[in-house]
Amino acid sequence: MALLIIIGTILIAALLSLLIKKNSYFFGWIALTASIIELLATLFVFEQVFKNGVYTLNSYLSVDYFGIIVMLIIAVVGMAASWYSIFYLKVEMAHGFIGFRRIKQFFILLHVFILAMFFAVVTTSPILMWISIEATTLSTAFLISFYSKPSAIEAAWKYLIVNSVGLLIGFLGTLIFFHPAIGSQYDGFLTWGWLMDNVSKFDPSIIRLAFIFVLIGYGTKVGLVPMHTWLPDAHSKAPVPISSLLSGVLLNVAFLAVLRFKVVTDLIVGSAYSQKLLIFFGLISILVPAFIIFTQKNYKRLLAYSSIENMGVIALGFGFGGIGAFAAILHMLYHSLAKSILFLSSGNIFLKYGSTKIKNIAGVLKTLPYTCILFFIGFLAITGMPPFGIFLTEFSIMTAGIKSYCWVVVVAILALALIFVGFLRHIVAMMFGEPKREISLGEVNKNILVPIILLAVILVVLSFYLPNNLKSIITLASLAY
Repeated sequence: MALLIIIGTILIAALLSLLIKKNSYFFGWIALTASIIELLATLFVFEQVFKNGVYTLNSYLSVDYFGIIVMLIIAVVGMAASWYSIFYLKVEMAHGFIGFRRIKQFFILLHVFILAMFFAVVTTSPILMWISIEATTLSTAFLISFYSKPSAIEAAWKYLIVNSVGLLIGFLGTLIFFHPAIGSQYDGFLTWGWLMDNVSKFDPSIIRLAFIFVLIGYGTKVGLVPMHTWLPDAHSKAPVPISSLLSGVLLNVAFLAVLRFKVVTDLIVGSAYSQKLLIFFGLISILVPAFIIFTQKNYKRLLAYSSIENMGVIALGFGFGGIGAFAAILHMLYHSLAKSILFLSSGNIFLKYGSTKIKNIAGVLKTLPYTCILFFIGFLAITGMPPFGIFLTEFSIMTAGIKSYCWVVVVAILALALIFVGFLRHIVAMMFGEPKREISLGEVNKNILVPIILLAVILVVLSFYLPNNLKSIITLASLAY
């Protein structure tokens, strides 16, 4: 029932947004109300999964240990993004950047985007998961081109084409996984359970090929190098609430798809095959951003390349296995919170300075003191500085791989150190000094800080204290990987 409440709430919110014709202020409050209901329903599902191991509505909708973790990420970051959007778009509308119709379009597509991510997690069908993730591509393409600038439209087309081609490859891999069903008497609903129950029917050589297709296909959506080319453009051109969802949530949903297929592949060909592939893509996904971040000139693109690097760290965790898998799942949670803090804080910086170029930003500590503190917290967390949780997850992941993949760990640590130096270089330039032009002091709107502060509090608390039920679920989820 809780899953139907989530889906129904989003559909009702989208319908109400479609029907509103006059007051643009209602859109945001509808989205916030809907997101709170979604969060409460998700917490109910969390308790059921903790007690029973799984929450099943019917043969089509079910949530397991890993699924509920991703659902929590969607619900928490979705609520913060919806909350932030109310005041962010209000300021943009007051400045004449957007009108009523664009705000209406924004919130309708936001609901579709969140619905697609929720459904991708709860569906028991790999085919429906693929459709849902493709739906996220279609809905967010219009959000990336939200401001109708030539560069934004170019980024949207690049995002649409690259991801659609990537997901088409992933769909081919998905169909290959179902080849034992061809010509058989089975006419039921092909699910993850069916794949797990019929592993003896698979040809290992075919499954090796299928998993490569799946990893490349869904890895495109994850942003793994070299399939990452769409991500910096899309994240830098989308409105910041959408950027926070793209980076903090969508990448994890796509990674979930890869890991679902990994479980099946491991049962057929052994875990070493998928682990080596994840280690390869994980390492290059850390190395490439390390050099690009150091020379980056746009702070939103800086955050986008940081997302690629963190997806690489997560891939290494699952590639190393054991404690690395546990740390990788926890890293997903920490990264989602920290990156959402950074993107939403960057929205405040953009509203104040009117630019995303690092060279045009200086003296944020003076002009936006609260935003500066929140942004700096996000920076310290995302680069793995103690006492934040990412320090522990990265340390655990490297520890998991030090024995068998020593050289990989050494290269990854050096790349992470370079990323920290590059990130720090840009942050210092932005936060300190004197603004290069006359800029009013103080936050654009104090209410706009509330969702960011909420995310920061959650991040800090979880860095020091992990509730037993959450820790248990993460532990049980990691056992499959």
